[in-house]
Amino acid sequence: MLTPIVAALRDHVPWLAPVLVFGLVIFVHELGHFLAAKAAGVYAPRFSIGFGPTLWRHRWGETEYRIGILPLGGYVRMASRDDDAAALLEGGTVSGAAGDGGMSRTVDGGDPNAMLPFGPKPIPANRWFESQPLPARLGIMVAGVTMNALLALAVVIGMLAYYGLPSARSIQHSAPVIADVLPGSAAEQAGLAAGDSVAAVDGVPVHVWSDVVDRIRQGSGQRLLLGVVRKGNPLDVAVVPRSVVDTNPETGAVTSIGRIGASVRPARNPMPWPRAVAEGWSATWAMVGTTVSALHDLATGRTSLRSISGPLRIAQVSVEAARSGIEQLLTLLAFLSINVAVFNLLPIPILDGGAIVMTILESVKGGPFSMRTREYVLRAGLIAIALLFVLVMYNDRCVISFFC
Repeated sequence: MLTPIVAALRDHVPWLAPVLVFGLVIFVHELGHFLAAKAAGVYAPRFSIGFGPTLWRHRWGETEYRIGILPLGGYVRMASRDDDAAALLEGGTVSGAAGDGGMSRTVDGGDPNAMLPFGPKPIPANRWFESQPLPARLGIMVAGVTMNALLALAVVIGMLAYYGLPSARSIQHSAPVIADVLPGSAAEQAGLAAGDSVAAVDGVPVHVWSDVVDRIRQGSGQRLLLGVVRKGNPLDVAVVPRSVVDTNPETGAVTSIGRIGASVRPARNPMPWPRAVAEGWSATWAMVGTTVSALHDLATGRTSLRSISGPLRIAQVSVEAARSGIEQLLTLLAFLSINVAVFNLLPIPILDGGAIVMTILESVKGGPFSMRTREYVLRAGLIAIALLFVLVMYNDRCVISFFC
C-alpha cells in the first residue's frame, strides 16, 4: 500500500518529504494540545499549523483551522489571558479590550450564534484555561510532547515489526549493493550512489559486503578503484577512504581504519509484536537520551553551536532520506519527533517547558504574575527564539549553494 507513495517520494517528488516530516510532527504536537484542551472543556477557537499570515482557513463548529505562511511550528489558541501572544504569532495585532486577551475581536463578519472572537456571545468562565485546576492545565501543556513521543514510539515499533533488526552476520554476508551514501562522505564525493553494485576493488573481485569493508578498512588514505555496476552498466569509481579511529572491542587496541561513508541494506526478519514493542520502547528512550546528551553538550560547550541544524538542513536530509527509501524517512521522522518533544520541554518562554514553569510558579505564588512581568517574560522568549532561528539559518546557509 505504501509502495506507490514511497516511489513517488523517491523518484518524482522528493521535495514532498520535508512537508510530510515537518507537517506530521507539528500536526501531532498541536493535536495533543488541542485534544487535551477539548477534554478539559477549554474553549479553543483556533488550531494552526504554521505562523504568520494565513494561507488557508476554515471554521468547523467552534474552532477555526488554519495554515500559516511560515511552516516552522504551530499553536492552539485557547481562551486565556495569554491570548495576546497567539495574536502576535498570527502576524496580527490585538485590538480587544484590556484583559480579554484579544477575544473581543470578531472575524468573518461575525456569527450571531458563536462565541468570541467569531460572534458576540461571551466565553463562559469555566471554559477559560486559567479556570481549570492545576493538573488539567499541566496536562494540556505536556500533551504536545507526549503525542510527539507516542508518534516516535509508534513509528519505531512499526518499523521493528515490519523490518526487524539486522545482525552483524547478515551485514557481513549481504550482497555488495550500496543502499545509503552519507552526505559529505568520501563515497558521495567519489560519485557513488545508492543502487551501485560493487564488483571489484582494485581489480580484485568481491562477492559479499565484508570483502569490500575489509579492503576499505586497510586502504585508509589510499586511492582505491572500485569496479561498480550501475543500472547494468560497468564503470570504475576512484575513492579515497578517510581515516577514522577505531577500538577493537576484544583487545581494546586503538587503530586507524578507512571508511567511505557507504552502507548496505542487510536481509532482516520481521519481529513478533511483543518483542517489537519491548525493543521499540528501549530504542525510543535511547533517542531521548541521545537528544538530551546533545543539548547538554551544547550547553556546556562540548559541542559547537555550528552543529545545530535548522529547517533547511532538515529539509535537505528529508529529501535524501526519501530517495533512500521509506525506512530512512521513517527513522528521520521518529528522531525529529523526539527532538521536538525534548526541545519543547526546555524552560524557555513560548515553549511548553516555559509555560509549565510559569504555571507552577504562579501556583506556588498563589496568583498570576502581573501583566508587565508576563510581557517581559514573553519578550525574552521571543528574543531567545529569534536568536536561535538566526543561528540555525546561518548554520544552514550552505544548503543554498550560492551562499557558500
